[in-house]
Amino acid sequence: MIIAIDGPAASGKGTLARRLAEHYGLPYLDTGLLYRAVAASLIDADRDLRDVDAAVAAARGLALTEFDEERLRRAEMGEAASIVAAAPEVRAALVAAQRNFARCPGGAVLDGRDIGTVICPDAEAKIFVTASARARAQRRALELAQRGEKADYAAILADIVTRDARDSARAAGPLRVAADATILDTSGMSVEAAFAEALRFVEARRRSP
Repeated sequence: MIIAIDGPAASGKGTLARRLAEHYGLPYLDTGLLYRAVAASLIDADRDLRDVDAAVAAARGLALTEFDEERLRRAEMGEAASIVAAAPEVRAALVAAQRNFARCPGGAVLDGRDIGTVICPDAEAKIFVTASARARAQRRALELAQRGEKADYAAILADIVTRDARDSARAAGPLRVAADATILDTSGMSVEAAFAEALRFVEARRRSP
């Protein structure tokens, strides 16, 4: 079974995807890390984040399991990744790698912005995880504070709104709800409640013919 989890930044999709992968014993891929890794490669090489040729070259050289997650999950890397991901050529360079991962024996869980619409349109279970911008900003601020990073709520909220607009408006793989996806609004939900609801949906899909 392929489980596709999509949604905007800080919606809780990553936590949910990891929990589902652990529950079903499936491999998990946070596809957002791929774009963050490409952005990090450009930054390290002192290249412009909008340098498409350099970004494509970096994307083609990625290894899906060799990431410095601590660095890649920093707030500034998320903004940089959103810029890189807007380039259709970069997204195209990473499509094959993501689809190959999804073909793991027994299935896989992938989360991102276009898993259910572009990467795995035939996924058996699709969940679009969302939450209000304010709820997501509060979560991100708490996450950063727990890591010892600066947590400016107003700046985080502005960044989330900007990223939502960019991710939704881009030409390639825009952030949108797949026609056959279930929408899960986690604004007022605990992690456990969100997981229980997602699990209920996936189990229903597994039982359906």
